[in-house]
Amino acid sequence: MNSRDVALVSTATFIGALASAFAYHLFSSSPKKQSSRIDSSGNCVVSGNRSSQDPYDSSKRKGYLSWDDYFMAIAFLSAERSKDPNRQVGACLVSQNGIILGIGYNGFPRGCSDDKLPWAKKSKSGDPLETKYPYVCHAEVNAILNTNHASAAGQKLYVTMFPCNECAKIIIQSGVSEVIYFVEKRLTSDTAYVASHKLLSMAGVKVRKHQPQMDQILLKFKEP
Repeated sequence: MNSRDVALVSTATFIGALASAFAYHLFSSSPKKQSSRIDSSGNCVVSGNRSSQDPYDSSKRKGYLSWDDYFMAIAFLSAERSKDPNRQVGACLVSQNGIILGIGYNGFPRGCSDDKLPWAKKSKSGDPLETKYPYVCHAEVNAILNTNHASAAGQKLYVTMFPCNECAKIIIQSGVSEVIYFVEKRLTSDTAYVASHKLLSMAGVKVRKHQPQMDQILLKFKEP
């Protein structure tokens, strides 16, 4: 290789390194959209990072969570505590002025070992006592009961899945005024959810589907 070729290679290498450094600076310094990915079964996928801001910029951070996304995200995070291998459901009870009163997830009652009771959806012998259904306490009920004696009357309940008719009865009796849900079963396939809609409507409980403003919620266990 002659001196001219060496010079060309050196110049190309230098320009390539400069372009790489510029691209790295550009993408690493660009703020990334904060978001929460939730799959069709109602499970939340949590991951993420944080972007920094100019220390001399006095404006507030952009891309922060809306109240609705915040409370629904807490419901999804609570669902991650569920031991149910088939479906994890979470709930978050919130006062009208935005104070979290209680959270819950689906599981067995206190004092009942989740290693000694069945988690199966079906029994090979056809015995319903060999399934989870006679034993599980639903997320909505747990959120209402975990309020440290605060009243649920007039409050809002965020749930990852639309409540069944049994939960709807407790929601109504406790005085909850609004239910915000993320997913629901097909109403035509399950009378428990058809009845739930009917009961909540008759009792005047407001029901609405959560409309997320972000695609993902990015979290990392690290020092801020």
